[in-house]
Amino acid sequence: MSRITPDQIDFYQKNGYHLHYKPVLTPARFQRLKTLFEELLAQSDKRPDELNVPHFDEPRLLDFLLDDDVVDLVEPFIGPDIGLWASHFICKKPHIGRATPWHEDSYYWKGRFHTFPAIATVWLAIDPSDRGNGCMKVIPGTHSDDDAEYADVDPLKNTFSQQALNVNERKTMYFELESNQCSVHDARLLHGAGANTSNRRRCGYTMRYFSQQMKFNMDFERNRTHRMWHCRGRNPYNNPMGN
Repeated sequence: MSRITPDQIDFYQKNGYHLHYKPVLTPARFQRLKTLFEELLAQSDKRPDELNVPHFDEPRLLDFLLDDDVVDLVEPFIGPDIGLWASHFICKKPHIGRATPWHEDSYYWKGRFHTFPAIATVWLAIDPSDRGNGCMKVIPGTHSDDDAEYADVDPLKNTFSQQALNVNERKTMYFELESNQCSVHDARLLHGAGANTSNRRRCGYTMRYFSQQMKFNMDFERNRTHRMWHCRGRNPYNNPMGN
């Protein structure tokens, strides 16, 4: 039985996101994932918001990324032919966690696929996330707009070095989540997050999936070292999958 209702699918298609206020993983599995994250964070010499594609080096994460409870959440939105595209722990320390500027994920992936009709990100809350500690925020419906224009921003204060221009922030929707809840958003949706100026940590795990009805661009230089995994369904373009 699907965890997503027809009304929620319609809402996602119109607005570009879904908020899942129920536990994503069983309590025991979520605790194992959180413990694994704490282990990786303690071992890393990177900033805690820069733990990008950690599953490339830590195969234990695949147990969660390929979990049916997670993949079941994205199938209603991108279809049954699903591949794992990427993952990223974004951990913002109390008081000093950098802001995430307004952006579209697809802007940073130009050239990697021929089009971007069906990439969905599951943003799994490791810690409770709210306005006070810099939760994710979106502009509903912008996944259907033309690509935004971008300008440079200070990378010392932001997790990215560019931000989208002319964002209508009056329409901002804030994603306030408890641990083990998640959001799902379209890769073309304008979104960002405030700096964490609170005394609480804010960590999320982004788990990114794509429809294998999309063709991976093998001629694109950055794609030559990128690794993907088959989750379920078909692979009609013979995209290079890890399993």
